[in-house]
Amino acid sequence: MRSSWFMCLLPLVVGCLMTASSANFLNDVDITWGDGRGKILNNGQFLTLSLDKASGSGFQSKNQYVFGKFDMQLKLVPGNSAGTVTTFYMKSPGSTWDEIDFEFLGNLSGDPYILHTNVFSQGKGNKEQQFYLWFDPTADFHTYSILWNPQRIIFSVDGTPIREFKNMESKGVTFPKGQPMRLYSSLWNADDWATRGGLVKTDWSQAPFTASYRNFNADGCVWSNGASSCTSTSPSLVSGKNGWFSQELDSTAQQKLQWVQKNYMIYNYCTDFKRFPQGLPAECNTS
Repeated sequence: MRSSWFMCLLPLVVGCLMTASSANFLNDVDITWGDGRGKILNNGQFLTLSLDKASGSGFQSKNQYVFGKFDMQLKLVPGNSAGTVTTFYMKSPGSTWDEIDFEFLGNLSGDPYILHTNVFSQGKGNKEQQFYLWFDPTADFHTYSILWNPQRIIFSVDGTPIREFKNMESKGVTFPKGQPMRLYSSLWNADDWATRGGLVKTDWSQAPFTASYRNFNADGCVWSNGASSCTSTSPSLVSGKNGWFSQELDSTAQQKLQWVQKNYMIYNYCTDFKRFPQGLPAECNTS
């Protein structure tokens, strides 16, 4: 039933008009938890999330989307951030949810953050790839992007692709496509696992921990009341070569992706033979 629903939606999306956010947090997001620890500042141009021993905080986009390109500039918790996790991700509701994850795992002062990525489809994940970054993500803002179209998901940092997850449904691999997703972000304590497998705990004497956000941009099809903002009568702005709906990695982007994965990838589920003694997942065996 879900696949037939998607096939009905697809012609609408192909000819849709992109809906771009105004990059104003007052218009674009709701702070959903944290009892005041999440703050929207400067007339909606800036947002902060804080964590102390009592609670973390988080927000979500007002809109749900079916496909699009989503950018957020973040400046992560500085100093001793061990035990903390800052997230920027997309997720659909329900027990068989879809999800696309950026998670930033804190570390001791001077040790690098770990950027953790994952993809869930129909409630199943186990597709983790982890990276170090080639800069200090606490010193300034950097742009983290999710491109999600029917053919692929591309994770990017400052415009450099770090991961591509292709649609391989033809090989029996499920792919997020039929469930509208919101964008979420949170800052929370995960010292039972986040830093060195939980060996390093959060130093609450350093609290409150704060992550900062600006320049949220969402170009995509908004899903509301069972219908898409994209219509078959709208001018097609996404089906061209440079549109996100059909975007793929060109040769230059492929080279950048290979550079990141060669020099900064620290974990790839597709090479973890001990974890999958019965054989690697199907998408790992596809070139």
